[in-house]
Amino acid sequence: MLYGDRDKFGYQAGSPVVEAYHAAIKDMVRRSFAASGETWQDFVFGTCEQVASNAAMQGVEKMLVDLGYKFDWSASISARERPEIYKAMIGVSDDDMASFMFDHPQAPTPATDAAGRTLCGVGDNVVHYAQNTIGRARYIRSPEQVLAYLTDGVPTDTIALIDDSGGTLTAPIIQQFKGVICAGGSTRSHLGILTREYGVPCLMNAKITGIHHGDLVEIETSAPAKTAAAYQGGVEMTANVWRLPAE
Repeated sequence: MLYGDRDKFGYQAGSPVVEAYHAAIKDMVRRSFAASGETWQDFVFGTCEQVASNAAMQGVEKMLVDLGYKFDWSASISARERPEIYKAMIGVSDDDMASFMFDHPQAPTPATDAAGRTLCGVGDNVVHYAQNTIGRARYIRSPEQVLAYLTDGVPTDTIALIDDSGGTLTAPIIQQFKGVICAGGSTRSHLGILTREYGVPCLMNAKITGIHHGDLVEIETSAPAKTAAAYQGGVEMTANVWRLPAE
C-alpha cells in the first residue's frame, strides 16, 4: 500500500545493514523466480515457499558478515553468544550488574531542569496516561534474573529496562512491573502489545544514557502515544526519561 512516495512502512531502511540484507533477499528471490520458469502467481504460491529455507537465510547472513557487516543487537545475550556477527556492546558490564549503565549514542545530552530532574533519554510512548510514571530502574537481561524475580517477587516500584522487544524473556513477570523502558522495537512490537494489554506504562525504541541499576527515574507516560501514521511518515513523537535526584 502506497502513501504518496512511501510504501506502508516507509521507503528507507533503518540502517545500511538492513538495506544490504533486504537487497540480498530480493536478489535471492529474483534469481529463484528466473530459474523456476513459472508464472509469478505460481511462483508466489508454490516454489517461493521453498526459497527462503534455513540454509538460504544462513547463506545470506554469512555473505553479509564476510563482506564486513555487523548486525545491531536488541538483546545483549545475542552479542555475547555470537560476537562475530553482532556489533560490540557499549557500556555493558556483566561483572557488575548493580552498576550497569547503557549509553546510547543517539541519546539526548543530559540536562538538569529546575526540579532537579536530569534528562537521560527518550522513547516511543505506547499508551497515553494521565500522569508520569516514577520508579526504580532495574535492568533485566537474563533468564536467571527473571527466575529470581519469579521466586522472590518483583519489587513493587520496578521500572524494567530491557533490550529485547520480543517480550518473551519478561513475559512471566511483566504484569508486576510499574513501567518498562525497552531499547528496541516500536509500539507495535510484542513487548509493546503485552504492556498495553496488561496496563503497564512503557516506552519502546528508547535511547538512554547515564541510568544505573537502582536509580530513581521518571517516564513521561503523559506524552502522546506514538501512532502508526507517525512511524509511516517518519514523524518524531518521543517521550522523555529523567533520572531523579537521589533520596
